[in-house]
Amino acid sequence: MVPPEFSHPQSSSSMAKPRNWSFWCLPDGFLFFGSAFLALLLVWSFWSFFTPTPNFKPPVTYSSSKNPGDCSESGFGVNLKSDPKDPNFYDDPEMSYSIEKPVKDWDAKREEWLKHHPSFAAGSRERIVLVTGSQPKPCKNPIGDYLLLRFFKNKVDYCRIHGYDIFYSNLLLHPKMGSFWAKLPVVKAAMLAHPEAEWIWWVDSDALFTDMEFKLPLERYKNHDLVVHGWPKLIYDSKSWTSLNAGVFLIRNCQWSMDLINTWSSMGPISKDYEKWGQIQRSTFQDKLFPESDDQSALIYLLYTEKKKYYDRIYLEGEFYLEGYWVEIVGGYENTTERYLEIERGAPKLRRRHGEKVSEQYAVFREEFLKVAGNGRWSWRRPLITHFTGCQPCSGDHNQMYAGESCWKGMVKALNFADNQVLRNYGFMHQDLHDSSTVTEVPFDYPADEIPW
Repeated sequence: MVPPEFSHPQSSSSMAKPRNWSFWCLPDGFLFFGSAFLALLLVWSFWSFFTPTPNFKPPVTYSSSKNPGDCSESGFGVNLKSDPKDPNFYDDPEMSYSIEKPVKDWDAKREEWLKHHPSFAAGSRERIVLVTGSQPKPCKNPIGDYLLLRFFKNKVDYCRIHGYDIFYSNLLLHPKMGSFWAKLPVVKAAMLAHPEAEWIWWVDSDALFTDMEFKLPLERYKNHDLVVHGWPKLIYDSKSWTSLNAGVFLIRNCQWSMDLINTWSSMGPISKDYEKWGQIQRSTFQDKLFPESDDQSALIYLLYTEKKKYYDRIYLEGEFYLEGYWVEIVGGYENTTERYLEIERGAPKLRRRHGEKVSEQYAVFREEFLKVAGNGRWSWRRPLITHFTGCQPCSGDHNQMYAGESCWKGMVKALNFADNQVLRNYGFMHQDLHDSSTVTEVPFDYPADEIPW
């Protein structure tokens, strides 16, 4: 189609007024082409008359003066292409990412960096970088790499929904800091790599998000610098090495945390007293079963022996599953699913299809119905994180108190339970939580009288 102003071409001046020579004296070829041109005009006129005039929209206007094709800003309004020449801590040759070299004046250095990168300042107090990782080599367990891939996909899904950055390390950033100690060098490096982030959130490779809507209540932690799942009574009364779980923790990107990591790691394999620390931990915590010093026992030891220094800065989260023991969780997924569906049957707005980017709004809607669900072991609320402690999906060397098959089947069930919450925004779901290979389309189920148009 063409615009109306071009529907009827204007005759040229040579056709509008004949010159001095006679029309009848024109050559036959010219007469033929002239007749053909007139016929074309006639057909074009009828076509324009019977064809609706196309609706041409006005050009799109942009609220800012920026070129719409300029990708220097991310979707979160931060400038990803600007790094001023002003010197900052990255230019200091003495600054090291190594776990063995302490960082000083980190708060001032972060503040200075943010001053020179003002687009990152807005929202910086709630900015989170999730960090996770696994071993450098292929898994011994035949399905280990498959499971770790799905565990990582789960974390990527959660971060995409909530706008968090994520970093995955499959290397030892210090050759001596392996196994459960490998996380500390990675966390320190992430703090230095992300001065724009207020929090670094470590999540073990064998832990997965099973409530894709829930967000951490950061306001609750405003006066604390480390958040970990734990119970004060088990630390100070029972002196148990399971009084907290260091597989999932939230740590503020600040100097206090840098100092904690330095002290914490000094009980690890980089210490000449590593063997001695294992003996001290085992004599302090009678239920600790193995002789090596580990990161969890080390953190509990700091809280137990230096309560005045650390207790007020560490929040022991016990009100929800910051990480939950899989054995007490996996069997309740079906009941939880049914209770959530029951809520949706009575609240049509929760059944409305929507874009993934606006999922957080529906989480707020749902929360008013979850107040009666409670939290913890006997709750039917989705657990934020299900942690498969003792299962060792990569090595396969699981704790002998439960069979490997129960671990692997439990993982698949948990992964599909979480995946259904994601897939729903793409129109599909797993009907059977034990079957990862098939999905069915989610039927449209939104009452006509609720449609807002």
